[in-house]
Amino acid sequence: MSEAFRQLGTATPGGIVCTADHASNHVPVDIALGIPEHLLNEHIAIDIGTAAIAETLARNDAIPAHIAAVSRLVCDFNREETAPGLVPEASDGHPVPGNVGVDREGRLDRFHRLYHTALSDWLAAAQPALILSLHSFTPHLASREEPRPWQIGVLYNQDDRAARIAIPLLAAEGLNVGDNLPYSGRDLNYTMNRHAEGHGRPYLGVELRQDLVQTPESHHRWAALLANIAQRVASALA
Repeated sequence: MSEAFRQLGTATPGGIVCTADHASNHVPVDIALGIPEHLLNEHIAIDIGTAAIAETLARNDAIPAHIAAVSRLVCDFNREETAPGLVPEASDGHPVPGNVGVDREGRLDRFHRLYHTALSDWLAAAQPALILSLHSFTPHLASREEPRPWQIGVLYNQDDRAARIAIPLLAAEGLNVGDNLPYSGRDLNYTMNRHAEGHGRPYLGVELRQDLVQTPESHHRWAALLANIAQRVASALA
């Protein structure tokens, strides 16, 4: 496939597809980030739980997935090419010395552009009814104190068609739902801005709280819930 991404399942016109920009903590052997090994298993390196949930959606729910294959510390696919955080020199208070003075164009060519070109081609062929953009967020940030009580957040920029349908559906499931929280899609939404809003494609951007997506049982539970909600949203939008 590619060292930048992998694709699971077959996208079909009018269906639902999933993207997972931060689903991997892999660092290629020729890249030295200079960070303690344990940080690769924390939120600065990976959106915990998203790979397993995306894989379950592709396997069990006929929702094919386009999944990142390298850590966001190597190259953050949900950032504009000019964004400083695309190759972060620090994340949540942790320095990433191996990224200081790095060849950004090299990282862009090797990872970012491949990921997005492939995603663009995939979506153009599939013409999906809905894109499910899957992320997860840490319950606590080390760099600042703020309450993060939401179990799931729904993010959007200008196009809130799917969000307006999904938020009450998720709340009806007994969930504490963040409306453009824990951060706003108006500030950070590059992949969906480019591939969804830029083409008029409806999308449902979700953030799952990471302490709730730690086990195989939780992965299956969230995948089933998200598949159900996404299908209901897609039907309502049709």
